[in-house]
Amino acid sequence: MAATRLLPKPLHSFLPPIPTSQFSTPLFHSPQRTRPLHHRSRSLFSTNAKKKNPWLDPFDDGEDPDMEYGTLFADGKQDEDPVPPENPDNPYGFLKFPSGFNVELAGLQSKIRGDVRRCCCVVSGGVYENLLFFPVVQLIRDRYPGVQVDVLTSPRGKQTYEINKNVRWATAYDPDDELIEPMEYTDMIGVLKNRYYDMILSTKLAGLGHAAFLFMSTARDRASYVYPNVNAAGAGLLLSETFTAPSLNLSEGGYNMYDEMTEWLGRPKRNVPRQPVTPLKVSISKKLRVCGGEVR
Repeated sequence: MAATRLLPKPLHSFLPPIPTSQFSTPLFHSPQRTRPLHHRSRSLFSTNAKKKNPWLDPFDDGEDPDMEYGTLFADGKQDEDPVPPENPDNPYGFLKFPSGFNVELAGLQSKIRGDVRRCCCVVSGGVYENLLFFPVVQLIRDRYPGVQVDVLTSPRGKQTYEINKNVRWATAYDPDDELIEPMEYTDMIGVLKNRYYDMILSTKLAGLGHAAFLFMSTARDRASYVYPNVNAAGAGLLLSETFTAPSLNLSEGGYNMYDEMTEWLGRPKRNVPRQPVTPLKVSISKKLRVCGGEVR
C-alpha cells in the first residue's frame, strides 16, 4: 500500500477567524479624522517628554503626592550652615572653632530635602564657555543658599574664575583631553571623592566613558549633557539627570548655550518657585584691585 503524502496545511487553518467589522472603515482616512489623533499623540509626547531613568531604581515611582513632610523638613530653600565662633586663644591655626563643635554635622531636614552643600562643575571649553557659565554658578548659589561651588576646567578656562567670587576652588583639569594619562585620571577621581560632593554638573557631552568618570566621584546627583546621537548609549545608566545637547557644539547657542541645565537647576520644587537666571556679572576681588593699582 502506497504511503500517502503529507501535504502542508493552508495558513488560514492556523489563524483565528477575523471579524469583518474591523475592515468596515476605509483604509485611508480623511484629514478631518486624523487631526484629532495627531493632536492627541502630540499631547501625550509633550507630557511624557522627560521620564525618570528606570535604571537607577526600578521600584522608584517618584515622589508620593499624598506624603506630608512638613515645613520643617522639606518645604522652602535650604538654610546656610551655621558658622561657629572663632576662638582667638586656639594655638592651632587651622582650627579656628572652639572645642566641642562638630563641623561635619548635618541636620535631618537636609537629607530629606536634598540639600546641596558642595557642588562641582565640570566645564568643557575655554574662556568663552567658562564666562558664559557664570550665570549658572550664580543660579546654583541662589537656589541652594550656603553652597560651596568648585569648578573643574581647562587651564585656560581656570583663569576666568579669578573674577568670580562665587567659586571656591578652580582646579585645572581638561575634560576634553582624549589622551589623558592614567595617573592624572585616577588622581583626579581621588580628589573628587575626597571632597564629598553632593552634586556634580558637567557641560561636556558625555558618553559611557565620561559618565563613568562622574559616577566614580560618588556624588549623590550627577547631571551632564549627553551626545545627541548614538554615542550617548550607556551614559544614562550612570547619571541621575541627562540633558540632550541640541548639537555637537554647545557654543553655537551663544548666551543661551546652557538653557537645558538652567531649566533643570531652577525648577520649582516643594514650595520653592522657579529660580530665574540672573544676567552675567563679573566681580573683581580686592587683591586684584590692589595689584592692578600697583601695576598702574
